[in-house]
Amino acid sequence: MRTIRTAVIGCGDISVLHLDAIAQLPGVELVAVCDVDAERRERTAAEAGVPGTASLTETLERYSPDVVHLCTPHDQHADLAVEALAAGVEVLTEKPLASTLDDARRMVEAAAASGAPRIGVCFQNRYNATVQEAHRVLEHGELGAPTGAVATVAWHRTPEYYLARPWRGTWAGSGGGLLINQAIHTLDLLQWLLGGVTAVTGTASTDSLGEVIEVEDTATVTLTHPSGIRSVLLATNGAPTNLPVQIDIQCEHGTLRIAQELTVLPAGGEQRVVTERAAPPSARSYWGASHAALIADFYAGHGSGQPFWISPAEASPALQILKAVYDGKRGFPRRPGAELDRDNPLLDPTAT
Repeated sequence: MRTIRTAVIGCGDISVLHLDAIAQLPGVELVAVCDVDAERRERTAAEAGVPGTASLTETLERYSPDVVHLCTPHDQHADLAVEALAAGVEVLTEKPLASTLDDARRMVEAAAASGAPRIGVCFQNRYNATVQEAHRVLEHGELGAPTGAVATVAWHRTPEYYLARPWRGTWAGSGGGLLINQAIHTLDLLQWLLGGVTAVTGTASTDSLGEVIEVEDTATVTLTHPSGIRSVLLATNGAPTNLPVQIDIQCEHGTLRIAQELTVLPAGGEQRVVTERAAPPSARSYWGASHAALIADFYAGHGSGQPFWISPAEASPALQILKAVYDGKRGFPRRPGAELDRDNPLLDPTAT
């Protein structure tokens, strides 16, 4: 089998997990790393033992990768993904899909074009052992139908976190704050586990970090799902520490609690616990351990011509949900591949 040549675009914090995962994959060769920041680029290149480049264009022309990983600020995802796909290169991008709905639409369309290479989005928490088992339990109806859910994301971010990477705290660079940068994973899990979303209400505010960011650090979101049940997300970056994300799902005949482990509690039955994989030493605890699993799965399908299951269309609902909160919109049917601009009647509360 031919060696798969790969490059990592963006050498910030999250690139560490991608580089570690690539190093563990047989038959995959890292050929370059790329960053516009010369110091960060040179440091990462030296650590990885590969050349460093200053642009995706240079990377494609000089090193001909088969796959690129996008670990850049949110507002750069769309342009880089479209360029790589046009060059015939597969793409694995960090979340969110994009910083704006218009850019998300461009990525969905580029992925759907005839002959387009594969593109995947890193919603790695879908690969958590706890989440996989919860999805199986719900899919098979082992506890009956879900009747509602509550999720909490209580994390801690300092002013220094934003000052170190100023794009994180801006609408232009990040496309939002807490919801798009931290809680998006939990929003994605709620809509995935409970079968999609038909309506969104919520609030977003800046309660703790207003002196350093222009985006939200606190939010509440209520989702209505196709069955008519509701789930609620409570999220903040103003907690005193990073607490485990928790999702409680009430079902007709029992409950599921996803936290550091999954607790399955049938009504009148015996409790069952599923443990989670430990995060690698290089990862922050709240990142979890599933980047490597997602990345290995993505590479397992390289060259198959089959779309990766977490495609731009599959990743769009989480972005649409949080943008609906920002815009105060209602009426949000999940329809992968639908038009994603702000004038979309699917996001218009007056639409029939």
